[in-house]
Amino acid sequence: MIKIGFIGFGNIASAMASGFNLNNKVKMYASARNYEKLVSNTLKYNVTPCKNNKELIDSVDFVVLAVKPYQVSQIFSEIKEYLADKILISVVAGLTFSTIEEFIPNIHHISICPNTPVAVGEGIIVYETINSLTNDEFSTFEDVFSELGLIETIDTEHFSLAGTVSGCTPAYAAMFIEALGDAGVMFGLTREQSYRFASQVLIGTGKLQQTSKLHPGQMKDAVCSPGGTTIKGVGILEKNGFRSSIIEAIKEIENK
Repeated sequence: MIKIGFIGFGNIASAMASGFNLNNKVKMYASARNYEKLVSNTLKYNVTPCKNNKELIDSVDFVVLAVKPYQVSQIFSEIKEYLADKILISVVAGLTFSTIEEFIPNIHHISICPNTPVAVGEGIIVYETINSLTNDEFSTFEDVFSELGLIETIDTEHFSLAGTVSGCTPAYAAMFIEALGDAGVMFGLTREQSYRFASQVLIGTGKLQQTSKLHPGQMKDAVCSPGGTTIKGVGILEKNGFRSSIIEAIKEIENK
């Protein structure tokens, strides 16, 4: 059984822990600055809390760095002497291969960007193409982390963008579910029914596109009969900038 340790146990680390629990293929540990809070937070995830980073690193095969970007320098100065025979996996925003090499050269590491649906095994994990894992290490990494959902490589130039497209957009999908829920309630459905319908629409439509490989425009056209109700709704969405709003949201993030 592979042993994974999280340095930092915030939202994304706990989401990954939840996803790993679905298959029970890994044993998990975590460390954080506030040990008492960590004990409380890890209890429901079957994660063993560690009192410090050295204790965690000594216990695991994979070290998942899941802290805020401003904490990276301090954390690396604390742990670099313990990482010689470990595999470091960074989920820190903006922390690419070359940046890690500047902090700690000559260790085995890879940078990834998971999104929150990894918690139910339906997430996306984008990983930076350039890494220092051996073939066997990479095979193990891919085998273990593919349990969390779709796993896909991306070059460094587009790593941030891929993280934005996959990592930020669950918030937008949730806004769609919420809005459709409000619309359903407005016309008499219960909120629970409306949320179930909206969520299943996203699940089903995504699965249909992945399976059929159809262009999304074709999928839209297949539902729009001439003069029908759906195309009228499409017209209103276009009038109110539905697609352009999504594009502008991504542009705003990438141009920060």
